[in-house]
Formats: sequence, C-alpha cells, structure tokens
Amino acid sequence: MAESFIDLGGTRLHYRMDGEHELPVLVLSNSLGTDLSMWEPQMPELARRFRVVRYDTRGHGRSSVTSGPYTIEQLARDVLGLLDALGIERAHFCGLSLGGMTGMWLAAHEGYRIDRLVLANTAARIPGPEAYNTRIAKVREGGMVSVAPAVLERWFTPAFMALDQAAIARTRTMLERCPAEGYMAACAAVRDMDQRADIASITRPTLVIAGTHDLATPPAEGRFLAATIPGALYLELPASQLSNIETAPLFTAALLDFLMI
Repeated sequence: MAESFIDLGGTRLHYRMDGEHELPVLVLSNSLGTDLSMWEPQMPELARRFRVVRYDTRGHGRSSVTSGPYTIEQLARDVLGLLDALGIERAHFCGLSLGGMTGMWLAAHEGYRIDRLVLANTAARIPGPEAYNTRIAKVREGGMVSVAPAVLERWFTPAFMALDQAAIARTRTMLERCPAEGYMAACAAVRDMDQRADIASITRPTLVIAGTHDLATPPAEGRFLAATIPGALYLELPASQLSNIETAPLFTAALLDFLMI
C-alpha cells in the first residue's frame, strides 16, 4: 500500500495505490461528496487481482480545493495527469456517480488510455440539473451538515439504512468532512454536464451498473448509457445510488466478472 500526493499544475491530488506493481491497473473514481475510502468494501478482492489506484477527486477528501465551478473535462484531465505522473499509459476505469461522468469523458475523448470501463450509478445528463442550484445555496448557507440527511436518503434505501447503521455512520462522516467549497464546485460540474452526444463515440468495452432504487441517477439513465455506448452491458442491482456499499458483494462480483474477461 502506498498513499501519497502529486502536484498537477498547482492542484494537489491525493491518491492511494494497493496491489502488486506487475498487476493490471484499475483506477477507481469517487462519487460527489465522498472520497477514496468509499471503495473500501471492494478493496480486499480488487487488490489481489489489480494494481488499484484510488484518488480523491479535486475538491474532495485530501485533494486541493481549487476555485470553482469545476467542469467534467477538468476532473477528467486530473486523472490523465495522475496516470502520467505514475507512468501508467493505460488502465481499467471504474467510476460511480461523478466518477462515472469523469469516466465517460475519458473514454469518449482519450479512449486509448482506457482498457475496460465501468460506469456505475451515473448519467450522461443529470435529471433535474436545476436542483443543484438549490443544493449549492444550502451548502453555502449551512455547510455540509445541512444537506447530509437528504443526501444519505438518496444514497441508500430505507431498508439498508435500518440494517447497517455502522456503514451509514461511516458514510455520513465521509460526506460531512467533504470540503464545502469543493462540493459546491463539483455540484456545478454535474449540473452543467451534458455528454449525451459524446458517449456514442466510446469504443472501449463498457459495463453500466444501475440501482433499481436510485433516485439521483435512475435506471432509465443507465439504460440510456447502455443503449448508446456500442456493445455496452447493463446490470441493475437492488440498491440506491451507492450500490458499491449497499450491495457490496454483488457489485464486487460484477466488477471482477467484467474486468477479468
């Protein structure tokens, strides 16, 4: 395990590497409001088979909070800078929510850097983008704590929230410690993104994972991705948005099945 920082033209990106150096590389990209620790449920299995590179998206976790608003292209170019700094020419990529939006841009515009692509609980154009203006205003007024309850209710089903309170507590802590300025800047990136035309150019093998109960990026958005990206596979899990946590064994198994082909 190695945990470190790189400087990308004044932006400090926090990342962590797990797994043996000679294994295939897999990049994991976090969702809006989380950090690289969101992938902990997957790490025991993934690190045995891949050299896993996790990073905190700009404005999240321990990475720099630069002035916003951010764009999806900007966040994707951070990934390219990270890969370049690590001497990695090509990698598998798995992103959830905001991370999936980042992956779409990479595969559509710099596809030669991507081997296999996993887009989880994400969309090419977010439904109801104007709602992010309300969320930005609320965070500006009351900080991350003010939106945490509503966000958690969109991230998990009521059944899971009642069943695994320890996981909910860990996730709440992760969300509430997300820098408010970085969160608002990334909300703007999600709000302003429209990749519906671009994704048809993706040629990399792609798996789309959706959550049956996901209100933020509903299954219809996942089905659109799978229908538009040539040859893409589609899988729906009985979860809300953070399907990698709520249905961790199913998510991990699907990821391995796809990446190990």
